[in-house]
Amino acid sequence: MEEEKLEIDLVVKKGNYQRLGVTKEEDGINFAVAVAGSHEVKLVLYKKGSPHIAQEIPFPKEHLIGDILAIKVCGLRWSEYEYNYCSDGQIFQDPYARLIVGREHFGEAVSQEDGDAIRCGFAFETYDWMEDTNPQIPYQEIISYQLHVRGFTRHNGSKVRHKGTFLGLQEKIPYLRELGINQVKLMPAYEFDEIKKLHAQMSMSYEMRQEEMPRVNYWGYEAGNYFAPKKSYGASKDVIREFKDLVRTMHANGMEVIMEFYFPNQINSRLIMDCLTFWVTNYHIDGFHILADQVLCNMLAKDPLLSRTKIMAVYFPTEEFYSEPPFPEYENLAECNDGFLIDIRRFLKGDEDQLNQFTYRIRRNPAGRGIINYITNHDGFTLMDLVSYDEKHNEANGEQNRDGSSYNYSWNCGVEGKSRKKKILDLRMKQIKNAFLLLLLSQGTPMLLAGDEIGNSQEGNNNPYCQDNEISWVDWNLNKKNQEILQFVKDVIAFRKRHKILHMPYELRVMDTVSCGYPDVSYHGSRAWYGAFEHTNRQVGVMYCGFYAGEDIFLYTAYNMHWVEHEFALPHLPENLDWYTAIDTGKSDGNCVYEEGSEPLLEVQNIFTVLPRTIVVLIGRAKEKDKKTTRC
Repeated sequence: MEEEKLEIDLVVKKGNYQRLGVTKEEDGINFAVAVAGSHEVKLVLYKKGSPHIAQEIPFPKEHLIGDILAIKVCGLRWSEYEYNYCSDGQIFQDPYARLIVGREHFGEAVSQEDGDAIRCGFAFETYDWMEDTNPQIPYQEIISYQLHVRGFTRHNGSKVRHKGTFLGLQEKIPYLRELGINQVKLMPAYEFDEIKKLHAQMSMSYEMRQEEMPRVNYWGYEAGNYFAPKKSYGASKDVIREFKDLVRTMHANGMEVIMEFYFPNQINSRLIMDCLTFWVTNYHIDGFHILADQVLCNMLAKDPLLSRTKIMAVYFPTEEFYSEPPFPEYENLAECNDGFLIDIRRFLKGDEDQLNQFTYRIRRNPAGRGIINYITNHDGFTLMDLVSYDEKHNEANGEQNRDGSSYNYSWNCGVEGKSRKKKILDLRMKQIKNAFLLLLLSQGTPMLLAGDEIGNSQEGNNNPYCQDNEISWVDWNLNKKNQEILQFVKDVIAFRKRHKILHMPYELRVMDTVSCGYPDVSYHGSRAWYGAFEHTNRQVGVMYCGFYAGEDIFLYTAYNMHWVEHEFALPHLPENLDWYTAIDTGKSDGNCVYEEGSEPLLEVQNIFTVLPRTIVVLIGRAKEKDKKTTRC
């Protein structure tokens, strides 16, 4: 620590213990910090831009309540200073700091010996939110999109001016809007130390030795300065304003902003509650995906201040929460786990005995909470890699390919990794389209992984937590190459949005609950109304009755994940309706989604054949004049 001091005249009073962190009051700045088992605690002040300590102010012992110390400093020109705390000679940052200074450049190590290199900044500036309001989109109406702020636009192909930043993400809002996205989920965007010395054991014959390996924690799933936006994700000097601009612009474009937070068990619950309410009130954040202990998640679910803020976690026992009135007006809780991912991946690649789990997953929509469905997320293969690799290829991580899950439920379509064989590439393209249909035609809330819509690959790496490079960055040069995938995703998202029966606010019951002559959802096979769920079957027809959503249409989706073709029988429609082909992933020309109103008539109305590993969506709509059909 630098010994030279530049004394300044300040008045120190007893502070307010009620609000941890730094708060601005009429007659001074209040500093409140919790320090357990410390003998001497000081407030350390620095002049901006100076390596020297301007002043050290001890916290009087008599100002201690529990583990909390508080003082009020009067006469401090806060806009000219930065601060830290010192406990028994050790410098540390304020856990409640709203701004961290010293980590402006991502991936650059800061000397651990220089405790003054990282400092806390004061952030009392006001912000004009104008007419900003939270969209509060119901879960069933959401198309979510998970991304890494830096990795989303860091690649040169992104064609944004401010690559790898909040501002760069803001530049991509028109792209997201055109895609059909109305919710963006940010991987950790709070301040964290991305440079860690990780330990890896290396074996040489019988001798074991430990080697320290500095590595970038690219993802950021660790404890951090939870109240501060990540400084290195800012393109401007004012990262706070930049992040608020991003949120306000997202809202203006009808998009929600969800933040992911990782809270290890040692983080106390008061800080967590304060953190989330801070982001809601100061940044207008729409919700959080909480990675923490289940008890904590249950506690957050009952916080009245967060009752209109989306909270996602592995599970919520809403049956217990809402067993009796009053019931919440706004459904803010959602379940987010790998259950859908595992079952849908197994069905996609053609595993046997999957039909029961598959039909359960695509219908599941539990009362009292949303359900977030995804086939890929940051922690695993991208969608392109899911159909290109049987095994993980994490050698670049430096852990001898031992890290990352070995249970990926993937299939490489016949060749491991990159291929130039047309047959392999065509099959992979079809499987990618099938995967998107499996996701986007399911009830609940679909979540896409950034880059999947343009065929982004991580070269088989299913755990690129330390890869701040082209392995993990979204490769925007693929946009043109894989335009077929991108257009398909846009079309299917639009199709989902047009038909409410595909995203209902409650779980379909497989019953005729409105006495219209048809159940809300039904299952079919080679015989209409008879779903064959034997363990050897890999095909099923699912029909939705649009009457339950106020639409005079029917939708019939024939899922055939078998490697042979199958016939599907079709139920009789009301007399004024016929079956038309809306989507067919078996089409050889790549144009799998027909324009609304231009769907070709199915000539034989009671039976049709679906090619191997193909999904066909039929729409039952009003008959067209002068169009004749037959029945076998």
